Amino acid sequence: MTTLSSDSLQSAAGSGPRPPDPGPTRRMAEGGGWWAQALSVLGKDLRSEIRSAAAAMAIGMFALVTLVLVSYGIGQAALQEEVQASLLWTVLFFASSVGLARTFVKEEETKTAIALRMSARPSVVFGGKLAFNCLLMVVLAALLVPLFLILMTVEVQSPPVLLGMVAMGVVGLAGGSTIVAAIIAKAQVKGPLFGALAFPILVPLLLLLVRGTALALEGAAWSDVSTYLLGLIGFTGAMITASFLLFDAVWES
Repeated sequence: MTTLSSDSLQSAAGSGPRPPDPGPTRRMAEGGGWWAQALSVLGKDLRSEIRSAAAAMAIGMFALVTLVLVSYGIGQAALQEEVQASLLWTVLFFASSVGLARTFVKEEETKTAIALRMSARPSVVFGGKLAFNCLLMVVLAALLVPLFLILMTVEVQSPPVLLGMVAMGVVGLAGGSTIVAAIIAKAQVKGPLFGALAFPILVPLLLLLVRGTALALEGAAWSDVSTYLLGLIGFTGAMITASFLLFDAVWES
């Protein structure tokens, strides 16, 4: 009778078929705590965007065409600071609505929403999607704001204040757009519905951003815009908190 040593058993086990890979969905479910899973959702969306560049291309082309047409139409006309600020945030809002609306729509179109529901908690999904939209808005603002200042020949008297207003606008627009994108994901007419829902929600944010940006262009100090910054922080914080609380019902419906 032939006896098998422990070494031969280990060798035979190692040469046998390997267990099937659990796949990214199972790995996400077993990926640790809340932050680890949210980063997994963010990483999944980043890899998808790098492969297709659908959202980035849509946002970039819309923003570029709109900005060129606006600057051409205005020409050399001198505009007041509030008009310049209004144009800037109008372009940023509509450019963001083109790409950020697809955050959840693509999950429904590619039939991956069910797997995402099974593999991660709703708050994790929203956190990852929110982070992804924030990154998209950072890229959009980094490209669009300098181009706007150049094409519109805008003189910024207080660059740090302008940077602070843009940073708050990026987070606020991403926060409001993410929950609206989740709401319209299963609707048949998604584009018009996104604008119809997002604009009323974001009107207070946009008004604060326009006024604060106008003051930054005029050369206002931090103390002069503190009221608007506190309003932006409070509104954005309340909106994101409410979105986290409501997302469970939206996502599971």
